[in-house]
Amino acid sequence: MRGLGRASLGMAISIVALFLVVRSVDLVTAWNVLLTASPQWIALLVVFVIADVLLRAVRWRVLLAPLAPVPLGDSLASLLVGYLSNNVLPARLGEVVRSHDLGMRTRLSRAAILGTIVVERAVDTLVVISIASVAILVLSVRGVVASAVLVGLAVTALMVAAIAVGIVAHRLPGAARIARFLDRWPRMRHVLTRLRDGLRVASDPRTLLAAIVLTVGSWSCTVLAFAAAAQAVGVEPTMGQAALLAAGTNLATAIPAAPGYVGTFELAAVTIAASVGIDRESALAFAVLVHATTLLMTSIGGALALALRRRRIDDRDKVPVTGSGLDA
Repeated sequence: MRGLGRASLGMAISIVALFLVVRSVDLVTAWNVLLTASPQWIALLVVFVIADVLLRAVRWRVLLAPLAPVPLGDSLASLLVGYLSNNVLPARLGEVVRSHDLGMRTRLSRAAILGTIVVERAVDTLVVISIASVAILVLSVRGVVASAVLVGLAVTALMVAAIAVGIVAHRLPGAARIARFLDRWPRMRHVLTRLRDGLRVASDPRTLLAAIVLTVGSWSCTVLAFAAAAQAVGVEPTMGQAALLAAGTNLATAIPAAPGYVGTFELAAVTIAASVGIDRESALAFAVLVHATTLLMTSIGGALALALRRRRIDDRDKVPVTGSGLDA
């Protein structure tokens, strides 16, 4: 029932967001702008989207390395399965799906894998908030966009604090008492221990630095994807404008919405574009290009990964991968 409630809330938010977009944009003009999109710039957009996904797969592999060596092909395949799930399921369930998928491929603990995803999300949010903060300072943006970035900064601080607490939880006052209490539920204690194993990858400075560098690289590709999509419809944004659009639209995906973040993504793009002097119709046109390309590429990749998973698991050596994050 709770999942149904969240799904209903997400659908309602998407409907409201789409209503606000329709009210503020001339859809006929936006459609005509979209029809003029340059195929060459769209092709470049596709290249940047693919590069973004590949960098994120490499980053996840780096975060998983302290647990066990994971082939890049497995991290990429599971990442795409997660993206496909986010495209069709509500409440960002794709993060849980990809931890399960990688667990099937590698025999790593799903809880430990989920811990690395939590760290990944924190690093991602930290970098995107930093990009958005620099952009609003350079562009002198005020109002709701700046306020949203400040809220994101607060959320990031909470995420970092939560990860830190999770890493050192066994050393905190009262930890021994909680451990004795959890002894009544061995399975829960096992899961929490494995989850902490995943969170602890953030305590390795080299791993964390590599993840941050790769995250900056992936977000650079996202910014360039927005710039290419804008160029495709005749808009020539500055890098600051493209960066704010990339950061703002992706922050909007944290809001509960329908599968694929339909509505919230477009509303964020239109609102941000208006705040930096880009007309709403052109903004909607290139936002749809970015959104549709991303959904299409990740969905195709996820579907292929799922189709190949059973064959690869059947052919894989049944000896479990060694490492601290393995299921007992």
